Amino acid sequence: MTLVIDVGNTFIKLAVFNNDALLLKKVVSENAVIHGVEDIKNRYPKLNTAIISSVGSLKNETIHFLQSQFKLHELSSQVRLPFENLYETPHTLGVDRMALVAASVKQFPKKNVLIIDAGSCITFDFINRDNEYLGGAISPGIQMRYNALHNFTAKLPLLKSEEPINLIGTSTNQAIHSGVVNGVLNEIDGVINKYKLNYSDLTVILTGGDAKFLSKQLKSSIFALPDFLLEGLNYILQYNSNE
Repeated sequence: MTLVIDVGNTFIKLAVFNNDALLLKKVVSENAVIHGVEDIKNRYPKLNTAIISSVGSLKNETIHFLQSQFKLHELSSQVRLPFENLYETPHTLGVDRMALVAASVKQFPKKNVLIIDAGSCITFDFINRDNEYLGGAISPGIQMRYNALHNFTAKLPLLKSEEPINLIGTSTNQAIHSGVVNGVLNEIDGVINKYKLNYSDLTVILTGGDAKFLSKQLKSSIFALPDFLLEGLNYILQYNSNE
């Protein structure tokens, strides 16, 4: 039984796995990590191994607490991965992207897989059927695009994501929704189609905080898997425990 900790840019996810089975998942703020972990420990007192992936930051107090409670594994470029990493700068590859690719190896072995993570940023990661990770792309996420329109102009309002009513926005708010959301949808569909020109048997995974919002609007055929990153972290821990 293991605890998986995914420290994102906005929230922190805590998940308990028993082998491959996800038993529990909760989302907390940075200030609530210790309390959240204590609750989990009370429920699963034999839990003593954890893996942490961090693209955000944790307070030293929180890190010390986790180290005192678990045999803590921290995901980094030095960790053994279940795929061949052909990224030209492997030390700069985000740990979240490593975990997503690991999950694809576990669930879709020997397939050409494009993993799209729609969160604070939108990342595209590709691994081929020969288990070689080739790289991908990084793009601004949905809310980042809304924020940019507000922060870098004098009068445009700050909006939250909303499915556009029409392609043609008939008000400033609707024009922003159309521009941001349709821009993201066309970007994702366009990237998928370009990959399919070279890999006709492509498997496409969509995950991340905006996956549910986007999945019903995309034209391309995808697997929407919200817990893909957590599953990848759990698999990396298993993979390194079996050395």
